[in-house]
Amino acid sequence: MRKIEAVDFFYLSMPEVTTEGDGSQDALLVRVAAGGIVGWGECEASPLVSIAAFVCPMSHGACRPVGSSVLGQRLEGPEDIARIAAQIELDSMDLLQAPHTWSGVEIALWDLLGKARQQPVWKLLGYRESFRKLPYASQLFGDTPAQTYQQAVEARRQNFRAVKFGWGPIGRGDLQSDFEHFASAREGLGKDALLMVDVGQIFGDNVPAAAARLPILEQVGAVWLEEPFHTSALDAYASLSQRSSVKLAAGEGAHNFYMAQHLIDFGCVGYIQVDCGRIGGIGPAKRVADYAAAKGVTFVNHTFTSHLALSASLQPYAGLRSDEICEYPFAPKPLARDLTFNHLERDDEGYVSAPDAPGLGIEIDTEAARCYLVDVEIKVKGRLLFASSDQI
Repeated sequence: MRKIEAVDFFYLSMPEVTTEGDGSQDALLVRVAAGGIVGWGECEASPLVSIAAFVCPMSHGACRPVGSSVLGQRLEGPEDIARIAAQIELDSMDLLQAPHTWSGVEIALWDLLGKARQQPVWKLLGYRESFRKLPYASQLFGDTPAQTYQQAVEARRQNFRAVKFGWGPIGRGDLQSDFEHFASAREGLGKDALLMVDVGQIFGDNVPAAAARLPILEQVGAVWLEEPFHTSALDAYASLSQRSSVKLAAGEGAHNFYMAQHLIDFGCVGYIQVDCGRIGGIGPAKRVADYAAAKGVTFVNHTFTSHLALSASLQPYAGLRSDEICEYPFAPKPLARDLTFNHLERDDEGYVSAPDAPGLGIEIDTEAARCYLVDVEIKVKGRLLFASSDQI
């Protein structure tokens, strides 16, 4: 019987981390060992807090460290991953970072299980076939409309047929400035490319402020308006969706299946975006993909970091032919690019596919990762709970 013998965390970071909305500036790499096989995963959250959630002392019966539900557990099939997840939901329900921490571990477990069975993860999820996806270049708005225009031109030069601009100055200045950014993005892309806009929850729950941007978004032919509000502002999402011909997109802030479900049922989003590194891993993301398909809502991955995370994010909807768009890190920090030996490159027609290889099909460059390793030590009452290791 295969048991989970070890879970190791590696906190990686760029030399300098800034306030820009770029999640590729650091990473929490997770390695799981069981039965002589190793799997890799990645969390999408604060690395230090996520490590602490795995090793912290128990506060009470419903606030236990994630590690207590993982180490030593049986791992023979997908049902074991689901069983461990359910145990964590009970034993760590008051530990708010638990879903993020478990996400990286869960992804690594799928990778490990796929390697053990010599099958790609998408086959373990029940898909018979994997369909290629159209990647959109995911990047931040420029500081000025002129910079946004140049970034759009560059994306088209690199033959991206879809581009998403996000965050930056949108919603932080006057309405005219936002209009100019949206128009510059469209001008730089040309009329045929898909344009998506992400405003990073900047409007909170202010429906009129978000609605004021709708005319120009409709004019430039935006496919969607992403995250105008906080993830749980369901009334605001529903209200805005009734006013707009531009569909709304959200879901990267969902930390469990039910948050994503509520965005679909009550927020009335047209696109549900799930980050496997936040929602609890590949299993719950697949559950969201199935639910969205039944509701006529399009599933889209959320990925802004490494190609390990990108591969994980494609698995839950690899077998859905109709859900074609995928987020693709366009200009990540060197850390995210260097982390893996292989990358999911676009084919001659501009598409990418989930690897047809055991597990996630991604090989970690341990030497490169070691260059970004952050020295971490966590002690409580003089007892060492965690110390970083360079034995990647």
